[in-house]
Amino acid sequence: MSENIYVGVDVGGTSIKVGVCDEEGHLLHTYEGPTDTSKGTDTILQNIANYSRLVVSEANLDWEKVAGVGIGIAGFLDIANGIVKYSANLNIVDTNLKQFLEQELQKVIKINNDANVAALGEAWAGAGRGVDHCVCYTLGTGVGGGIIIDGKIVEGYNGMAGELGHIAIVPDLEAIQCGCGKMGCLESVSSATGIIRMAKDAVERGERTSLVQVVDIEAKDVFDAAKAGDEVAARIVSRAAYYLGKSMAMMSIILNPQAFIIGGGVSKAGDFLFDQIREVYEKYALDQAKEGVSIVPAVLGNNAGVVGAAGLILRG
Repeated sequence: MSENIYVGVDVGGTSIKVGVCDEEGHLLHTYEGPTDTSKGTDTILQNIANYSRLVVSEANLDWEKVAGVGIGIAGFLDIANGIVKYSANLNIVDTNLKQFLEQELQKVIKINNDANVAALGEAWAGAGRGVDHCVCYTLGTGVGGGIIIDGKIVEGYNGMAGELGHIAIVPDLEAIQCGCGKMGCLESVSSATGIIRMAKDAVERGERTSLVQVVDIEAKDVFDAAKAGDEVAARIVSRAAYYLGKSMAMMSIILNPQAFIIGGGVSKAGDFLFDQIREVYEKYALDQAKEGVSIVPAVLGNNAGVVGAAGLILRG
């Protein structure tokens, strides 16, 4: 094991997950404790500090060897200054997380958006290990994303780089309003929410589909029906895959990544989804940009956030 160790913190609305990694991104130990959002900002910050110390102690490692602590958190952030401007699920407003934790832990502190951090985790120590340029999609309730170039997170002018779910890719005649307020976003068709919406719309229109028998449709029901030969479900899955593949073709010519890494609940559909995405990507991507590019599933699962947060100290 290398001399230095790195602590990563994934701050969620219900729980805070912390982990300690070595310099290769190997996860040595994890701990998970309650966020305690109801107790206010001061408690949340103190919990982050306490859990960071605790995970190192439980791993029987020396706190003096901790080179830094990285934090992944959802919300609007001033990344450079370590300030959480607003986090809805934590009810944190204008809080200098970096300053508090540096004083409390006496370590280097870095923060970043949770989606970026998860992407860095996969790039550093997951499906993208050994790859310096990759684009990560997270297909869940929405479509999250992160861009890694030269092994580092691309944040953009004010931290909005990598919001892949809000690429306006659906033509106007087919577009619906996304949760962000804009029309035709990728998220509206390729997220679990989008897939469920399309399925419910088909049922309400009276289309012939086995999904009419499902009381509370979930994305998995749509994929299961499509795999079983349901034409309506297959069309919905194909539409989700089509716009994902097409967005990747666009990213190829803009960023020229070596790999696209796809995680999140929807990605569990496996090759049934991935093969369709790859087919669309092959059709639309420029030959020179797609040469040697892979489209692969994420492998770290729920650990991507803590690993990526730890990686902020080395690669953030």
